[in-house]
Formats: sequence, C-alpha cells, structure tokens
Amino acid sequence: MDKTIVNKIKILLVDDNRIIRHLLKLTFSDNRFELFEAESSDTALLMIAEQKPDYVILDVMMPGELDGFQICQEVKSWPGTRNCKIILLTARTQQHDFDLGKQAGADFYLTKPFSPTELLSLINPV
Repeated sequence: MDKTIVNKIKILLVDDNRIIRHLLKLTFSDNRFELFEAESSDTALLMIAEQKPDYVILDVMMPGELDGFQICQEVKSWPGTRNCKIILLTARTQQHDFDLGKQAGADFYLTKPFSPTELLSLINPV
C-alpha cells in the first residue's frame, strides 16, 4: 500500500453549493489531504460511514432528510466515527445556532463567508 495515502488527512466536504465545495477544494489542495464531496445530507451520511473521514466540513442547511446539526449528532453517536472532527460551516450566525452546533457535538463552528486560513488552522494531523 502506498504510504503517502495512509498519512493523508481525510476530509469530507458537505455543501449543496458547488461553488463553496470548489473553494473548499482549493483551500485543501495540497497533497496532505484526501478530499471527498457530498451535496446532500443523505449522501454525506453514507460517505461518512464508508470513508470514516478525519474531518467533516459540514453545511447546516442543505437538501436531504437531515440538517447539518442532525448529521453531526448522528455521526458523533456512531462508535466508528465519534472521534471524527466536525466543522460546521454555515451562514447561520445567531447565538442560538452556535448553541445548537455545540449541543450536536460540533468541534468547531465557522460562519460564511469563511477565511481559508482560519479553516486550515483547524485541521491538524491526526
């Protein structure tokens, strides 16, 4: 097995806006990262279960059965993914939204528009 693949940080980018996903891909474009994409909550849950990413960058409002808060709570309840770091990246900026993110188990909460430098600073080698 190629050792460089093993050491890569796996990140799932979840946003229904393809432009945001593109900006996120540019942010994590160097070879330290292995990126996956999902544009709905349903696809995101399947990919999280299958890929077991180190990080999930997750929009709150998107198509699918669950919102980002619910996905976060679900993923944090699964034994195989509870250590996955979840970064909520959303346009929702009210204190109530921050509180919901914390209750759901999110590790970080960033608002759009986001700073790529700030986002990169949250990703640490696992």
